[in-house]
Amino acid sequence: MLEKSTRLILLHDFYQDLLTEKQKQYMELYFQDDFSLGEIAEEFGISRQAVYEHIKRSENLLEEYEGKLQLLAKYEQRTKILEEMEQLIDRQEGEFLLQLKEKINLLRQID
Repeated sequence: MLEKSTRLILLHDFYQDLLTEKQKQYMELYFQDDFSLGEIAEEFGISRQAVYEHIKRSENLLEEYEGKLQLLAKYEQRTKILEEMEQLIDRQEGEFLLQLKEKINLLRQID
């Protein structure tokens, strides 16, 4: 469950601008702020079932967007490659390698 929640939070980070305002709110309250379905339902004056359906629909949309755009997958690939490069650099010495490591850190800030 934790892996699924983490994945959905990441997908939300990448694709939140493609969701409606309500979908964004429900997802943030449920996954980031740890609200229960009942708490969200009370906040918006709707049923728990309606909240559940909104969240499920949002989850499906996020997965569809990822299936088409692959932003999270590409981010994870870049992160893995950068980590491997850092490990290789850590095993070496020299000014050039220090500069290279600084550039890698700059790349990390862009993501």
